Amino acid sequence: MRPQHTSWLLMAPGLLWLGLLMVVPCLLVFVLIFFERGIYGGVDWEAPTFENIRRVFDPLYLSVFLDSAAVAGAATLFALLIGYPAAYAIAKSPPERQTALLFLAILPFWTNYLIRTYAWIVLLNPAGLINVLLLGSGLRSEPLPLLYTKAAVVLGLVYSYTPFVILAIYSALQRLDPSYAEASRDLGAGPVETFLRITLPLTAPGVAAGAVFVFVLSIGNFVTPDLLGGGKFQMVGNLIYDQFLSARDWPFGAALSALLIVLMMGLLFAQAVASLRARGEHARA
Repeated sequence: MRPQHTSWLLMAPGLLWLGLLMVVPCLLVFVLIFFERGIYGGVDWEAPTFENIRRVFDPLYLSVFLDSAAVAGAATLFALLIGYPAAYAIAKSPPERQTALLFLAILPFWTNYLIRTYAWIVLLNPAGLINVLLLGSGLRSEPLPLLYTKAAVVLGLVYSYTPFVILAIYSALQRLDPSYAEASRDLGAGPVETFLRITLPLTAPGVAAGAVFVFVLSIGNFVTPDLLGGGKFQMVGNLIYDQFLSARDWPFGAALSALLIVLMMGLLFAQAVASLRARGEHARA
């Protein structure tokens, strides 16, 4: 058997899995867009329409997308600010400690997502640990309104997805040739200048990958906004959830999902192009 045939044979189970559980559902979503909601929910297959596409761009729903993007963007920014120093510290630690530190970074993934979110409810509520400490220390005379706010949602998203940033940036730092930093120091650059002009640009693909991971997962999240936001504001994930399960308007829910899919694919494509360009420039250097 030829090597290329062997490669396709080995990839076949994975391709079949992706085709059945990702490509086919996405195609179904794009098909549902062009039909109407049935009288009792579901889909009226006899009434093709473009109304759902028009509704998606209604200012009301666009504002939900913009609010979701703002929350996801804030979560991405804070995840990068926390994740990059953590990944840098792990990469610069002795090799025998790096595995243990990476294990600690991904340890939250060993716990159910809902349990971790409920733990934040316990911490942030008016009678929770944070407010108890603030009141007991005399720093506050009344509890802080921490729970059921956008800040609580951002905090929950950052906590949940920062490990993705750490892993992506750590991988980029591990591939970084230390001779570049040594050459920079030999030429008289200080640690800060070396980091800003050498380390950070060369690890930009890892930063971009981590940022895309956090943004894409955050903007479509509906569990964290529902639990930590208390239903006081909607993100696009909650809106899609309500259309499919509460309003039973599957075609409009599919239209919202399609817009989210297009946005995610665009971000992933841009990240892939940026990564390829960075590798090409690195190879030429």
